[in-house]
Amino acid sequence: MDNIPDIVDVVLYFLAGLSVLTWAILIVKSYVFWKQKNANTSFISHYTGVTRLTKLPEALYKAKGSLNNLSNKVMLNLKAWRKDSSLDVNAYSDMLKQSLREERHQQQVRLESGLAVLASIGSTSPFIGLFGTVWGIMHALKGISASGSAGLDVVAGPIGEALIATAMGIATAIPAVLSYNYFLRQSRLAAADMDHFSERLQLLAKHSDYKVD
Repeated sequence: MDNIPDIVDVVLYFLAGLSVLTWAILIVKSYVFWKQKNANTSFISHYTGVTRLTKLPEALYKAKGSLNNLSNKVMLNLKAWRKDSSLDVNAYSDMLKQSLREERHQQQVRLESGLAVLASIGSTSPFIGLFGTVWGIMHALKGISASGSAGLDVVAGPIGEALIATAMGIATAIPAVLSYNYFLRQSRLAAADMDHFSERLQLLAKHSDYKVD
């Protein structure tokens, strides 16, 4: 594509880099969500039937996931409450609720990391490609004007090459937008699962023996 001006080459290379970044994030996030889903499924299978906090550590060693981390928070708060005799049950419940919210927020931030990049790539790539096309067409028209010939063979080549930038922009944006929407939904589902499980843990703590080792 020797007729494509340098600025269009830069646009194409830039879009190619964005495409590689999109697929890298897609692969990494797919692995993260897959790993967490399997870990949480394994944890739930061991957690089922736990009716006392004293039995919870047995489930904690079986798998590592967001639900496991929430359970760890419960156990750490339980030990802290046991050491601080000035805290009553209500104070402990408030402390536990706040701790679970913080852990849930940290997990949510981790799951949504990289999604802003996908959203940015998906929204800007078509415009970047369009910029390359417009620039290429302007360059082609200047060349046609300078040559004094407007034949189809003279016009079609440079303009057709310039349109590659738009096609590249769209091809980059589509997987980015689809990935963003999919991972955002998975993140929200994971957040809902963590909220539901946090409520279960709070109920378990409320109706269990607080003074345990």
